[in-house]
Order: sequence, then structure tokens, then C-alpha cells
Amino acid sequence: MRIISGKWRGKKLADVGQGDAAAHLRPTTDRVRESLFNLIQNGPYGNPIMDARVLDLFAGTGALGLEALSRGAKQAVFVDDGAAARGLLRENIGLCAAQGISKVYRRNATDLGPHSGHPFTLVFLDPPYGQGLGELALASALEGGWLAPEALIVWEEETPPLPPAGVTLLDQRSYGGTIITIAKA
Repeated sequence: MRIISGKWRGKKLADVGQGDAAAHLRPTTDRVRESLFNLIQNGPYGNPIMDARVLDLFAGTGALGLEALSRGAKQAVFVDDGAAARGLLRENIGLCAAQGISKVYRRNATDLGPHSGHPFTLVFLDPPYGQGLGELALASALEGGWLAPEALIVWEEETPPLPPAGVTLLDQRSYGGTIITIAKA
């Protein structure tokens, strides 16, 4: 796994290895990540990455949030409650020297609670497939005030997800066994 583009282009990220089977780590492949960033940067969404405040839910290795930071996002908050994932996150943040512009929250993404800081303008959702956790996490983020009005949501699943009320579907693309859904709050 590597950063595809931007100031950290080509930076190799930590190897997931065998890891913890219970962690359900399934990093977005370089090919799918490149396609999804091309889609959001070259699509009809303006430039949603430049100066974005990024929320990376079910962050895993952090590859999506780090890719956004590499391409000009202002800040990224990574949310994952798995110990193996948080270890990889911290290692990857260190490899990119992104400590000053990122935070790691040990929290269940489906139960975020209230957010009192600045809302996020770009959200990545990459939940474990087939468990309905993305829907729960997005509903929790909306209810807790985590998302800015018109926030762009990039959601990775194996089947087309059902966005909760208040979320508008903009586009869906299939990349092998992965469905990328673009939506806005």
C-alpha cells in the first residue's frame, strides 16, 4: 500500500501483514483508491479535498484520510475502535509526518456521540462489509453534528448501501467486488 498522489506521492505505508483476524482489516486497494480520488476530484463536486476537514470512519490503516491529506486536506480525524487498526494508523501517520494535522479517536463509529468542534466537510466510510455498520455510523455522525452542511460522503461497501434520511445519493460506481457511493449530507 502506498500514497497515490500529492505531497506524499509514492510513500509506502505500513504492511498490514497477518494482523488480527478479529480486526477485519481490509485496506482499500491502491487501484480502487486511485479511482475514487479521481472520481471525486475530477467529478462535478468542485474540489472537495483542498482544505477539507476529513472524517475517516472505520479508518483501518488510514490510507483514505492520509491520501486526502497528501492531496491538500487541512485536517483528518481517524475513528477506529480496533487496537490493531489504531497501531497501524499511528505508524502510517508517523511515516507521513502527519501528527500535527491528524487525530486518532478510539471510538465506535456507530456511536460517535455529540461533536462540539468544527464539522467535517469530507467523510470516508469503509465499514466491515455486509453488516449495516455504515448506515449506523452515518446516522450517528449526522445526529451528533459531525458533518457540515453539504459534506461530501465517500462510502465503500460490497453492495449498494442505503443512505439514511438527510443524505442525498450522487453517484455509485463498481470496482470489482467494491461499490463506491458518493453522497452529500
